[in-house]
Amino acid sequence: MKANKELIPPGLSYLADNIISKDNLFGASKEKGARWAKNLNLPKESETVFFAGCGYQYLSELESLLSLLRKIDKSAINTEMAISLASFQKKLGFDATNLYSRVAGRSSDTGARPLLDTVKVLSKLGLKFGYLAEREPCCGGLLYYAGRHKEFSRHAQEVSGHLKSSGVKQIISIVPSCTYTLRNLMTSAVGGDGLVVKHFCEVVAENLPSLELRFPEAVKVTYHDPCQMVRYLSLVDEPRRILRAIKGIEFVEPEGTSGEWVTCCGGGGGFEIVFPELSEICAVNRARELVATGAEIIVTQCPACIMQLKVGLSQLKIDNVKVLDLAQIVAMAMGVSGE
Repeated sequence: MKANKELIPPGLSYLADNIISKDNLFGASKEKGARWAKNLNLPKESETVFFAGCGYQYLSELESLLSLLRKIDKSAINTEMAISLASFQKKLGFDATNLYSRVAGRSSDTGARPLLDTVKVLSKLGLKFGYLAEREPCCGGLLYYAGRHKEFSRHAQEVSGHLKSSGVKQIISIVPSCTYTLRNLMTSAVGGDGLVVKHFCEVVAENLPSLELRFPEAVKVTYHDPCQMVRYLSLVDEPRRILRAIKGIEFVEPEGTSGEWVTCCGGGGGFEIVFPELSEICAVNRARELVATGAEIIVTQCPACIMQLKVGLSQLKIDNVKVLDLAQIVAMAMGVSGE
């Protein structure tokens, strides 16, 4: 086991160890991750729960870590040394992600808006749901992707037991990786557990016939398919049907690089932690393809993709194109965003 772990890049081991020790990717406090919902009064016990996931709840931590790693990767210090230092700090009891956030000058809750808008949309649809807040477990998907399958199986058993004991029967998720892990990987690890797992876009698509959607202004929009959405969850048509149903939106596709042929943004699965500079190159390439459509807004459904595409636009010095989650677009089209 020790020999196998040594084959795993330090970046992935750092994230995996955080899941095992702190039950989230970045080793931050669970209370910090849940603070985006502190004024929403969502019930903490419900048969249907909104699963927010690490990606958005700790997005500012990820942005801070990557910002530093990319600077380090271009310097004389390699990223493996930096990650090893972070792991050592954690063993000594230091909050490495909090320290890095301060060094990088980032402290905003950059992932809060998609989460808040998701809650507003689901509520407007008349759905009754809760949110486990600090009791929400990490799905643990990265353990599986990092090759630590035995640990993933143990974690999946714990997550499944926790959800069942909380009375959860249905999950609505917004992060593609969490959705796939809870729907497919966890079920395979623990056996059929009766949980119904849906992605946010599936819920909205199911309710489209009864919705009157209008964007506040006429705008040209393109869509970036997150890898897990299109390749693992086969959710290709749903987001496009939603965007085409919104009056005021002119929907355009990047030529030859959408759907199953989508170009990866270079994020997700820990790739951006292990290969930060290469990840940035991928982000720039994908941003360039999407900007070529003439779109004013790039829509996607993944926190890693949003972060990467923003990096790509920044490197291209393009500041007149926005990157938004589909939940934000739908919330604006329903007139509930910012309420």
